[in-house]
Amino acid sequence: MENRYPHQLSGGQQQRVALARALAPGSSLILLDEPLSNLDAQVRLRLRQELRTILKAAGASAIFVTHDQEEALSIADQVAVMSQGCLEQIGTPEQIYQSPASRFVAQFVTQANLIPAQRRGSVWQTDLGVIPVTKTDREANHADSVDLMVRQEDLTLVADHTSPIVIGDPHSRS
Repeated sequence: MENRYPHQLSGGQQQRVALARALAPGSSLILLDEPLSNLDAQVRLRLRQELRTILKAAGASAIFVTHDQEEALSIADQVAVMSQGCLEQIGTPEQIYQSPASRFVAQFVTQANLIPAQRRGSVWQTDLGVIPVTKTDREANHADSVDLMVRQEDLTLVADHTSPIVIGDPHSRS
């Protein structure tokens, strides 16, 4: 790429050159501020893993600023989630996804649905049905009314033949 002008490079090539220039002096820490934001989706996906591999190979750490949750969770070893200049949570991508520390983190990182629930003994009563109160719920929360975080992958639909709700293909003629 050394004999090309910047305007002759693709967006992905420009990003690679910029990363190489940042790493050339042997920097052990670099700041990457939205480095993939101006790239199309295909290039962005490819460069995510390439960027992680390059940084690991160079033995460099990076502070990677992004508003793209998927990008942060796929590239980072540690994620810090901020809201209005305040640190909401820091942890591994798995910790952030599995155990968000606040409503903001849950909605921002996991795109979770929050549903109102009332405690009824050993279950949470919701408009969707009942959900067992977990050991963590009992230890961490003594409230009788809460908003539960429910991810779509956590739901299992069970037929209730007494319900007036019908779930099916809207294009079906049956």
